[in-house]
Amino acid sequence: MKVSKDKYFIAAAFLVSFAFFAFAYPYHLIRREQLTLFLYDIPYIFRTYSGSGCIARFIGDFVEQLYCYRLIGPLIVSLLLAATDVLSYKIARNFTGKRASFAIALLIFIWSLLRETESLFITRYTIAIAGYLFCIHCALKFRKPLMKICATIVFLLIGIGIFGKPYHKNYGKLIGRPDFEYEKLIAMDVESYRENWDKVLDISKSHLLYNEACYLHNLAAAKKGKLAVKLFTHPQNYANGLFLMVNEVTPFSNSMAGEVWYHLGNMTLADQSAMVSLQFSPKHTGVRYIRRLAMINLISGQYGSAEKYLKMLSKTLLYRKWAISMMPDNQSDEMRRNLAEMRRNLVCDDLVSSSNSYRLLLQKLLEANPNNIMAREYILCYDLLTYNLDAFIEDYIPGKDKAGIYQEAALIWLNIQYNRGRIDEVDFSDYGIADATIERFRKFSRMPELYKNTYLYYYTSAIEE
Repeated sequence: MKVSKDKYFIAAAFLVSFAFFAFAYPYHLIRREQLTLFLYDIPYIFRTYSGSGCIARFIGDFVEQLYCYRLIGPLIVSLLLAATDVLSYKIARNFTGKRASFAIALLIFIWSLLRETESLFITRYTIAIAGYLFCIHCALKFRKPLMKICATIVFLLIGIGIFGKPYHKNYGKLIGRPDFEYEKLIAMDVESYRENWDKVLDISKSHLLYNEACYLHNLAAAKKGKLAVKLFTHPQNYANGLFLMVNEVTPFSNSMAGEVWYHLGNMTLADQSAMVSLQFSPKHTGVRYIRRLAMINLISGQYGSAEKYLKMLSKTLLYRKWAISMMPDNQSDEMRRNLAEMRRNLVCDDLVSSSNSYRLLLQKLLEANPNNIMAREYILCYDLLTYNLDAFIEDYIPGKDKAGIYQEAALIWLNIQYNRGRIDEVDFSDYGIADATIERFRKFSRMPELYKNTYLYYYTSAIEE
């Protein structure tokens, strides 16, 4: 039995789209799920999905909740794009021949696929395009020309009400293009949220030229207890790679700005970042931020606020079990221990300061819990990246802070203090400086390009500039 060429064309379009989003661009759709919230609650559904574009918004949010699955997201998007391909071809066949119809359908398919690659694109806009094409296709089923024209006008007017706008100047975009470097950054963000720190470090080996990539690399290294060891395995941008400003203009920076503070133990800034992220996300919501707010309030002991977010998540399809298990009365013994461990890092004293007073905020965290290893690594690395060696020496504890870059910084400070005059009289062991570090210091002056992963190179490069 023969299969028509148009079916081969449709199958090819589906497979190309599926392969692209499943293997070449996988995290793009996964992150879209994090910015979506679909509650199985009748009053919420009627309140949220009323007005213009109700059908497109409802279906869009419903399918986006499934995008966290690696293959389901690409499958859904590919089916939608294949549908636009089929409808475009059928509509074009009413006016022209097969070859021209194939060309028109191909152009619309490519245009729709490229729009889907935009970082803040929302599925509802692809649904809207498919919906309008379906309206036109149905109208053209009428035989008489006048009826076709009238039906097209009526159906499109109905479409405006149920599908809404087919694009948005900020989120839908009229023209899109894939950005594979940005896709890697999204991958780092997604895996960081999932706390797959080894995966984050693996992706960071590509040395993405984004400040957010440096930030996530440092966070992952710190969570592995290796911030000082891995600091200069990735290009550093002063101290901007340690912290991101909360209230940055980009939604992407906002979404991760509080992650470091959450893991350090400053729940005030973590809460602020999550709230700002909710406001600036495409739909002013997001399951990712609501989960984070629930955890922040559980750690802070604000059980009333925590239960508010957990009850909201208990009405979702994918996070219902997690939300119920996190209710204060339902927590397992292991979870209670984990929350108690995180509470040890909380700062109990009231503090009024700018959110970029990083050193002060880190000092307060260490005062609250001197055993907060991550806060200790961050304050020492912050001193080094800001070239504040005097502050570093105050924070540095020889014998405890053993990383090579700490020893190099102490050796640089000693050379500055003694101005190479009586440096030989210094007992380097008092500063935790090993013989290997001294030997590296001597070799560095002859061939500095061989030591780019050291603090010696970072510090001297700044002086030369």
